[in-house]
Amino acid sequence: MEVDYSNIKVIGFDADDTLWVNETYFREAEEEFCSLLEKYETKNKVDQELFKMEIKNLNLYGYGIKGFMLSMIESALELSNNKISQATITEIIEIGKRMLSHPVELLAGVEEVLQKLEDRYRLIVLTKGDLLDQERKLEKSGLSKYFHHVEVLSDKKEVNYQHLLDHLEIPVAEFLMIGNSLKSDVLPLINIGAQAVHVPFHTTWAHEEVPVEQQGNGHITLNTLTDILKYLPEGKAATTKN
Repeated sequence: MEVDYSNIKVIGFDADDTLWVNETYFREAEEEFCSLLEKYETKNKVDQELFKMEIKNLNLYGYGIKGFMLSMIESALELSNNKISQATITEIIEIGKRMLSHPVELLAGVEEVLQKLEDRYRLIVLTKGDLLDQERKLEKSGLSKYFHHVEVLSDKKEVNYQHLLDHLEIPVAEFLMIGNSLKSDVLPLINIGAQAVHVPFHTTWAHEEVPVEQQGNGHITLNTLTDILKYLPEGKAATTKN
């Protein structure tokens, strides 16, 4: 199929694992957490129960490190039958604090792409997670100067995107979204009539995984963010292999 980007005027970027590294730090934190709980359960069991707790708590805490911290504490209490020590709970909190203070590591080519697109398109950030943490990472990244608007969404479903595009008065036909998650950054946009580009990160949270049969074919998938520059030639259409 052929994808025409000639009408695109606004490009949205996901933040975590699209602009900078994120999921890697969650995986490292999970390893630390499993080590703290190894006297109570196997690593696989701890991983499974932590994931279940995170999903259970999404409606209460939303996405982000703070909700992850609380889910670790709850999981530790459950897995230990409330025998976990105060010292261990303190260690769990410290894991979260280290995540929150971690330096921002930009992904390859990010600034190059933004520099080349900023004069041709209106660029915005559309991410989800904890507002304070996302604002901190954007400030530390040094990328805020490239963006006209930054929005931290509670979730990334069709209704969230449609509401935001309506609020910003962006026609869906003029909007392109770029992100690492098919579930959050690609399929919802395709479903509302916008366009989207998938740039996978090497690690994906289980909650964001999409079965092959549901991945669709209305988008392109790129190996690196810099490849998007090949698909945005002025006045030309791009062809997808999907």
